[in-house]
Amino acid sequence: MRRIANTAGGERGAVAVLVAVLMVVLLGFAAISIDVAKLYSERAQLQNGADAVALMVAQKCAKGTDDSNCSSNAPAAKALAGDNAVDGISNVISVDLDKSAGTVRVVTGAEEIGAGTNSVSLFFAGVLGFTSAEVSAASSARWGSPAKGRTPFPITVSICQVRGQTGVPQLLQLHGNNANPDCSYGPNGAPVPGGFGGLKENTSFCGADIDIEAASAGSNTGNDPPKHCDSALNGWAADMQAGKEVIMLLPIFDAVTGVGDNATYHFKTIAAFRVMGWKLGATGLPYTFRNRTPDVPAELQCFGSCRGIIGKFVEYLSLSDEFTLGPPTADGAKLVKLTQ
Repeated sequence: MRRIANTAGGERGAVAVLVAVLMVVLLGFAAISIDVAKLYSERAQLQNGADAVALMVAQKCAKGTDDSNCSSNAPAAKALAGDNAVDGISNVISVDLDKSAGTVRVVTGAEEIGAGTNSVSLFFAGVLGFTSAEVSAASSARWGSPAKGRTPFPITVSICQVRGQTGVPQLLQLHGNNANPDCSYGPNGAPVPGGFGGLKENTSFCGADIDIEAASAGSNTGNDPPKHCDSALNGWAADMQAGKEVIMLLPIFDAVTGVGDNATYHFKTIAAFRVMGWKLGATGLPYTFRNRTPDVPAELQCFGSCRGIIGKFVEYLSLSDEFTLGPPTADGAKLVKLTQ
C-alpha cells in the first residue's frame, strides 16, 4: 500500500505573505484617509474665511459709507480669511462685487509654503503620484433692506417722520393731540379720521405681518393697547433697565387712503427705531423714563390721553433672518445675509 506524503508543510508561511500584502493595502488606505481628512479640514477653514470676507464686504457696502473694504480689492479680506485658518494664512482668489444688485461673491484658496498656488501638500498620496491638491471654497452674501416679515409692534409711521430725522428723539403718537404737525402723514396727523397708524394685529402674537409690496389696513384708533404685547413690553423694559438698547423695525408708509379701520397704507420701507419709552392704554404699561433717560426731552413725555412710543430712528445693520431681503432703500434698515 502506497503512503501518501504530507504536503501541508509546503504551504507554511502563505498566510503571513497574504497578511503582509493586505497590510500594505490597508496602510495605504489609512494613509490616504489622513490626506483626505487634511483636505476636508482645509476646505472647512477656507469656507469659514470665505463666509467672513463675504459678510464683511457686504456689511461695509450696506452701511453706505466710503469704505475701501466695500470693493473688489478689499484690503482687509486676506487678513480676515487668514484669521479663519489654523495656520493663519489663506489666499483670496477673487471678490466679485455688484453694488447695484447688492451682492458679493468671494472665493478663497489654500496657501501653503512650498505648495502650488491654492494647493496643499499631501504626505502619503505621493506614493500614488499625487504630491499636492488644489482646495478652494466660495461664499456669497447679499445686502438690502427688509421687505417682508413680522414687525414686533402693530403700528406704522410716515416717511416724513423718518427722512432727515435719524437720531432725533420723537414721540410716535398713536392717540391724543397731534404731536407731529409738520408731518401730514404722521400717525396722529394722518388725514385718516380714527386711523392713528394702527395695523391689523395678528391674532396670536404681538405684531403684524408686513409686506412692503402689499397694502395693509389700519386696525383701531390707538386708544387701547395692542393685544398679546404685555410680555414683549415687559421684555423691553427689562432690557432697558439692564442698559441694553431696544431696537424694533417699523413699516414706513408714504401714502394712505380710507378711514379708521378701513384705512389702507402704502408701505415704502422698514426702518429701525430705538425705543426709549411708551404709554399704551389708559392703564396700560407706561414707561416714560422721565428720570432715567436724560436724552428724552420732557416735551416728549406721554401722559393723560396721550398714547405713543418715544424713541428715535437709527441707522441699523442686522444679520437677522426674520425678514425677507429686498432692495436697499435710503430710509430703511439694512440687512446682510449669506446666500451660499
